[in-house]
Amino acid sequence: MTRRIIPEAIKRESWEVIIPLFVLNTFGSVVLYSAASGNLQPWALLHTIHFAVFLVMAFVISRLPREFFKALAYPSYAILVTLLLIVDLFGAVRGGSQRWIDIGFMQLQPSELMKPGIVLTLAYFFDTLPPAMTKNWRALLPAGALIVVPTLLVIIQPDLGTGLSVAAGAAVVVFLAGLPMRWFVGAGLAGAALAPIAFFTLLHDYQRKRVLTFLNPEEDLLGTGYHITQSKIAIGSGGFWGKGFGNGSQSHLEYLPEAQTDFAFATMAEEWGVLGGLFVIAVFLWTFRWGLKVARNAPDRFSSLLAAGMTFTVFFYMAINMLMVMGLAPVVGIPLPWISHGGSALMTNMACIGTIMAVERWSRRSGSLST
Repeated sequence: MTRRIIPEAIKRESWEVIIPLFVLNTFGSVVLYSAASGNLQPWALLHTIHFAVFLVMAFVISRLPREFFKALAYPSYAILVTLLLIVDLFGAVRGGSQRWIDIGFMQLQPSELMKPGIVLTLAYFFDTLPPAMTKNWRALLPAGALIVVPTLLVIIQPDLGTGLSVAAGAAVVVFLAGLPMRWFVGAGLAGAALAPIAFFTLLHDYQRKRVLTFLNPEEDLLGTGYHITQSKIAIGSGGFWGKGFGNGSQSHLEYLPEAQTDFAFATMAEEWGVLGGLFVIAVFLWTFRWGLKVARNAPDRFSSLLAAGMTFTVFFYMAINMLMVMGLAPVVGIPLPWISHGGSALMTNMACIGTIMAVERWSRRSGSLST
């Protein structure tokens, strides 16, 4: 009976992830509504509109053929690198960083789009690489160049957090492509050896202060340690049940900085407690499970690398933001997907979801053809 009532085209959509993300984004709008002291403006309404627009974008992406993604890989990479150059030269400066291009209805942050962009580019690169070449050191040179160029352009904005996120997503694709583990171990050891030099020579003063504050936030409670201290107070004061909707003192009294963006999870945890936090984490885990299942069942190497890379891109958003607001990682400007206010980040994550949905559609078609 159900099959006759619900059209096949609707049934075949990826409701396994669309419905949970719709619920999560609605919860995010509720959090933003409370952060604005019970007002839809300026965050909650726009957050909902952005999600609706980008959900349509995800549906459009999900219907694109595999050949289109492959054809788009290198041109999109070139466009994004060009946009990063434009940002570095002419971009809008906010909060001491030059990261945005004003396109009217939103402030576009090209570095956010580079996160899925580098995944697509590397997935196509390794798909076209002969299998015998994958474990050859010569394969690492062009892949390394593809990673280093955008990473450096993002870091000099300066935006170390996003730059490392771009590199991390790329590293996942390189690892899954089958490069030898000893190369990753060697890179890790080299990175550990060079870290002290980079800390004192390459990082800006404020970036060094963030690392030192992470190690000892109590040293300067009213200065560099203020953000993370207030965030931990907000999360801890929520307890298990939370203070209740609209009763968060840290955000309403403006003790908690960036309560609607980077520290939206702390805003939520104060009012909804551990239960709210577990709900958010559960939805994310469900999303990651779905994404990895799609990658595992993908019909070919390109599709598998693409889906896995996009899944881990979303994972890094969640992991870094939650670790940051709980004081387990240095403070970086990375919002929490579907909870924090931010158009560019939401667009990036919905593009990742749309791409995984596309891979799932390719798998269904491949399965129907094989039967």
